[in-house]
Amino acid sequence: MFIAMNRFQVAPGAEGDFEQMWMNRESHLHTVPGFVEFHLLRGPMREDHVLYASHTIWRSKADFESWTRSDAFRAAHRGAGGSKPLYLGPPQFEGFEVIQTVGPAA
Repeated sequence: MFIAMNRFQVAPGAEGDFEQMWMNRESHLHTVPGFVEFHLLRGPMREDHVLYASHTIWRSKADFESWTRSDAFRAAHRGAGGSKPLYLGPPQFEGFEVIQTVGPAA
């Protein structure tokens, strides 16, 4: 399993617009082999921003990398530069290979 995250520092007062942008976009993820699930996370408020993260779970790192080279990826990110006034600086990518998973007790 592979988890891909992008962290965004959203300008104070732009949270609603940022969230609506994500809610209204067509991600095309449901069409991509190896996609498991997606979460948009709102984190703590800091002095100059609110932290958000996009959190995507993939069957494997290879599946994620294939997504980044796909037509679906290009379609999902078309026009992404237009949202830059909502956040401070570029998103920060973090990728994680899962080494342990613990589920609920049976």
